Amino acid sequence: MNGLRADGLRLARDIAAGAAEGQGGSACDLLVCPPATLVAEVAEALDASKALGASKALGTSVAAGGQDCHAAPRGAHTGEVSAEMLADLGCRYVIVGHSERRADHGETDGQVRAKAGAALRAGLTAIVCIGESVEQRDAGQALEVVDRQLAGSLPPAAAAANTVIAYEPVWAIGTGRTATPAEVAEIHAAIRARLRGLVQDSDAVRILYGGSVKPENAAELLAVDNVNGALIGGASLKAADFLAIARSA
Repeated sequence: MNGLRADGLRLARDIAAGAAEGQGGSACDLLVCPPATLVAEVAEALDASKALGASKALGTSVAAGGQDCHAAPRGAHTGEVSAEMLADLGCRYVIVGHSERRADHGETDGQVRAKAGAALRAGLTAIVCIGESVEQRDAGQALEVVDRQLAGSLPPAAAAANTVIAYEPVWAIGTGRTATPAEVAEIHAAIRARLRGLVQDSDAVRILYGGSVKPENAAELLAVDNVNGALIGGASLKAADFLAIARSA
């Protein structure tokens, strides 16, 4: 929940311009998920930048996505945004089950699964977030929690073409604690193994890491086995930092 109209548009345009100039590298997919108030204008700005980049034969374009969606396509759900509404604005992705949604709004695995299913229904790619709290990590329950959330949050139609998994160790976000490459590798390997029993093309499903990724640690984290990208929080609020992380990918 950051950025007013001018801030959000400036950030989106700076990221798109940097990507077009090759500042973010050319071998990765770039996505920004602005607050709901900015989705329409950011998607339009990114689309315009994409057209400009294509005309100049320049680098990678940037996709737009939503931070959340409702499970229903429409109805009496004041204040909510449907996956179909996001798709109508030009989004290609939507985040569901983010740790802050699970914590602040008490979202269950079942609710996350319904939202992910809604994303697929609307033709979006669902970025399904999972991850353990500091209490669960310290109690030795990390693998159990991640396994339960993954199995409970994926809809039946999940596949590599329409679903991305994002591992967020809540204990390593804004707490001063940092996940080591070994800790990340253990969880990502467990996610990959569990996916083999949940989706047919499991080895092609992208698994993102989302625990305080920043330019200083991105290369090390992205080099870990089964880490196929990053879900970036605070560092995404500065175009230079976001693009530096993209270069590490």
